[in-house]
Amino acid sequence: MSNSSQAPEFLVVIPARLGSTRLPRKPLADIHGKPMVVRVAERAMQSAAQGVIVATDSLEIQAACDEHRIECLLTREDHLTGTDRIAEVAQQLKLPDHTLVVNVQGDEPLIPAELINQVAQALADHPACAISTVAVAIQDQAEIINPNVVKVVLNRSGEALYFSRASIPFVRDQSASIATEYLRHLGIYAYRANFLQIYNRLEPAPLEQAESLEQLRALWNGYRIQVHIAPETPPAGVDTAEDLERIRAAWKA
Repeated sequence: MSNSSQAPEFLVVIPARLGSTRLPRKPLADIHGKPMVVRVAERAMQSAAQGVIVATDSLEIQAACDEHRIECLLTREDHLTGTDRIAEVAQQLKLPDHTLVVNVQGDEPLIPAELINQVAQALADHPACAISTVAVAIQDQAEIINPNVVKVVLNRSGEALYFSRASIPFVRDQSASIATEYLRHLGIYAYRANFLQIYNRLEPAPLEQAESLEQLRALWNGYRIQVHIAPETPPAGVDTAEDLERIRAAWKA
């Protein structure tokens, strides 16, 4: 492991598709005069990224990005995951193998720019890892047992051992004085471009399908994932109409 404190060079790619099920046309939802995907891109531009690109399957999203001078690439409609869409961008741009690419979700208009820098730095500092991601400590029992909250357990080097919707680790003897830390996984990733180039050739893993967590495909196939523990939980993204109203209110404030 190298502890390079030098800021790494990286790109941000924001996958954005129009066909969201829970909140129709989510990337184009208005947040005080601009579409959400534009707000996310503007936030990503506050990071140290060398470039910010939206990757979409929609001409409407591309037009919205063009209007606000956000770089946007049109990708195929049949991608199953955001990672597949980002992999196509890496191929379109012919990115060199060592390029670091940060995946910022298109529904996180309040994502802290510093968090984007941190996930890139975590990957730059751990050359044996193909991916880095972020987790935060959680204490709330309701969160720990909630299957919508993805948990992660780490090895001593801070690499992911496993991600699960179950409460891991399971503490068998509650009376024993074991210091147990629960970590909530946050859906931001950095990848090396050479991993993206082979990602869509990796077979979906049984664990990935059971848990419905695409990051398990990388672990199943032997790729290492470095996990940065963020000091505080960033603002939540937008899944529902209620979330959108909360974000609009926060923006106004």
